[in-house]
Amino acid sequence: MTQKEKQRIITALSSRDTKNHLCFAATPPLRAESERIIYLTLSLLFPDYFAEETTRLAQTLDALSGCLAEQISRAHICLGRNNSDSVCMAEDILRRLPTLREEMTLDALAIYSGDPAATCSGEVILSYPGFYAIAVYRLAHELYLRNIPLIPRQMSEIAHEKTGIDIHPGASVGESFSIDHGTGIVIGETAVIGKCVKLYQGVTLGAKSFESDAEGNIVRGKKRHPNVGDNCVIYAGATILGGDTVIGEGSIIGGNVWLTHSVAPGSKVYYKA
Repeated sequence: MTQKEKQRIITALSSRDTKNHLCFAATPPLRAESERIIYLTLSLLFPDYFAEETTRLAQTLDALSGCLAEQISRAHICLGRNNSDSVCMAEDILRRLPTLREEMTLDALAIYSGDPAATCSGEVILSYPGFYAIAVYRLAHELYLRNIPLIPRQMSEIAHEKTGIDIHPGASVGESFSIDHGTGIVIGETAVIGKCVKLYQGVTLGAKSFESDAEGNIVRGKKRHPNVGDNCVIYAGATILGGDTVIGEGSIIGGNVWLTHSVAPGSKVYYKA
């Protein structure tokens, strides 16, 4: 390749036309740093499982604080927003860490209690993809609740890539959430899941369809995904769709069920071939 050809490619790739740069006013937060935030957080919450032996908790906390503040600032600047509160936002999230550990511990215990193959809750924390996906979701959800852009979705996609479990950071998930196996699970942004719910692999909590405005653009911000009550079990391959669909408390949804309407508390819904 000639030098002239190389320069032509570089010039084409350097142009900031609207087709290739739709909304970013500056460089977005780095995906690698979002992954580092996940690692540092888990190292603080479960140091026996994730932290390097030589790292002290105080050092890890300082590193997480700085990384969070910097990436939050970058995320806001990227979208042309004021970033003056990035340090305060980071500190607010850090104050939530003890509560996050309690929530994640309940998740680990729920997974362990429902899986006879698990030898202890520590094994769940150390190696189960369901636990990792839920833990990352709970962290990303904290950022989402504070309207921090870009980073929560980066985190959820990191977990998705590692586990095959796709939980949107905007979903609302109650305590003692259990995912068994997990690959192929999809939980949409406006889904609401109660306490002590268990999902098996391949479950989808999705949308029926998307409303459009007069110009054909998708209407955003509306309730699109179902609600699942406390103490429900949803078996492998079940698909539950719609923002007005409610799965009543204590219900059991069988494998491969396709459901687009609400069911009463205590229901048992099975697929019939």
